[in-house]
Amino acid sequence: MDIIIGAGISGLSFANFTKNNYIILEADSKIGGYCKTIKQDGFTWDYSGHFFHFQNKWLEEYICKGIDPSTILKCEKHSQIRYKDRYIDFPFQKNIHQLEQQEFIDCLYDLFATPKTNFATFKQMLYVKFGKSIAEKFLIPYNEKLYACNLDFLDVDAMGRFFPYADKEDIVLNFKKNDNNSYNSYFTYPRDGAFEYVNSLFYRIDKSKLSLNESVLSIDIEKKIIRTNKRELAYDSIISTMPFPQLLNICQVPYNKSIYSWNKVLVFNMGFDKKGEDKINNWIYFPNKEICFYRIGYYDNIFSDKQMSLYVELGFDKNENNIDVEYHRQKVLDDLKKVGVITDQHLISLHYVIMDPAYVHVTKASINDVKKQKKILAKSNIFSIGRYGSWQYCSIEDNMLEAYNLCKQFE
Repeated sequence: MDIIIGAGISGLSFANFTKNNYIILEADSKIGGYCKTIKQDGFTWDYSGHFFHFQNKWLEEYICKGIDPSTILKCEKHSQIRYKDRYIDFPFQKNIHQLEQQEFIDCLYDLFATPKTNFATFKQMLYVKFGKSIAEKFLIPYNEKLYACNLDFLDVDAMGRFFPYADKEDIVLNFKKNDNNSYNSYFTYPRDGAFEYVNSLFYRIDKSKLSLNESVLSIDIEKKIIRTNKRELAYDSIISTMPFPQLLNICQVPYNKSIYSWNKVLVFNMGFDKKGEDKINNWIYFPNKEICFYRIGYYDNIFSDKQMSLYVELGFDKNENNIDVEYHRQKVLDDLKKVGVITDQHLISLHYVIMDPAYVHVTKASINDVKKQKKILAKSNIFSIGRYGSWQYCSIEDNMLEAYNLCKQFE
């Protein structure tokens, strides 16, 4: 018997692809993990922006099988950065020509004048590859707000393929011929929210094999016994999607806790009585540290709705235990007015969620420790997958592919 811990995208994907007998244990009262959709007062929101950027055609077709194709919107991504008094196109480093003249000159000069030395951290990489001006005007302040940490703590490749790298030639050529394509130049989104993807995976499994409100308390790796808040179960293999440090704890595997760090994200979903001025952007980045949020997204621009519908994201240190939601709700509204996102609109619907963990801090130490500990766990037929299970920055599609590849190993 295989025991799958977690009924999010990764756990449900494994259940879809495996040929073994299994049960799924989900601590929550609902499936989906962070990929949940809220419908309230006529608005459709997710826990945060979950937009699928499919690279693998087979996986896209697979997950979309259970969704009415007429309800799946395919959108060309449009995103900008609110920098001082203007909007410039994302990514910042390829659009410095949209800055005012002196700032453009500073960025261009530093880009070419900065000596190409070695670098060991994410922050050092930003300075070396893009120069002081580009780094300090956007790349550093924005990512410090996102990760809620000193960027010298992060590994050079903390964001992997998702970081929008650009060579000098790319940057200069973009002055006349815009090319802001990236891994997510297009995305798909169901009209009923991202939970439709979860449902598409869920409808193909045996529902009797899912147990909700069942939390794993401990795992005896010697006796191959898993203990939950409801029962004891013997297992052949465990496929875990819980945060990796949590898995190590319940397996009583010794490890250095200081290696694992992450941030929290407070997400506000906000519905207003009428549309705002922005009718094109899917999301906007805010590097200004005086503005409390690092990113906002427009659901109404995806759905072509007549009422503004936003998600607003704020990053916090993992040790900040008493986040004052009401204070930040008011601060968000004040800052949305300050940057002109809302003018005379009135908030008519509100939802919030605190994601903990949200973004994991990928460091050299965490990369090495995850690899080492996974080998130890695998000897006891315990396998950890997913964004949090593998402690990595990845897409939902990556999670599905990781689950698929693990199933192939079992055959």
